[in-house]
Amino acid sequence: MLAACGGKQAPVPATPGPPTPQSFPGQSTPNRPPDPPAPVPEPPPIILEAPVVASDPLAGLDTDEINRQSPLAPVFFGLDSDTVDADGQRVLAANAAVLKQYPSWAVTIEGHSDERGTAEYNLALGERRALAVKSYLLSLGIAADRIRTVSYGKEFPFDPGHDEAAWAKNRRGHFVVTGK
Repeated sequence: MLAACGGKQAPVPATPGPPTPQSFPGQSTPNRPPDPPAPVPEPPPIILEAPVVASDPLAGLDTDEINRQSPLAPVFFGLDSDTVDADGQRVLAANAAVLKQYPSWAVTIEGHSDERGTAEYNLALGERRALAVKSYLLSLGIAADRIRTVSYGKEFPFDPGHDEAAWAKNRRGHFVVTGK
């Protein structure tokens, strides 16, 4: 028995390993599958930036607050006049630009006069002034359905004084934003 164990070891069965590539005649490299494709990097996210807009101080305000800030300037008239002069035309051009910026606004133009003259005369003069302002705005492209007119004559003076300086302030077409 001892002789049987004489230092020789029994053969160990071979374990299967990776297959060895086979070469075929005329082929210089072993046959292997292609490498997987390289991963495609994800494109960077597209960031849409809002345009830089100056802060709008009138955005979100109600009509009362808009009127307190007075973005529409009044137009002043000469004594017994309903003619829009050069200064009035400049004011109305600026007001038209504001109205174009806020196309949802509706306005009422109030025609006013000074305290001199009869109530009837001043109401009629105030109406002519309001209509002159409206007509000029229409010529600048403001839609008629956005403009209402009313005359108050001498009833609501801007300046309660009884001199030429006060009367000049009271002869006006005054703007009130009445709708948004």
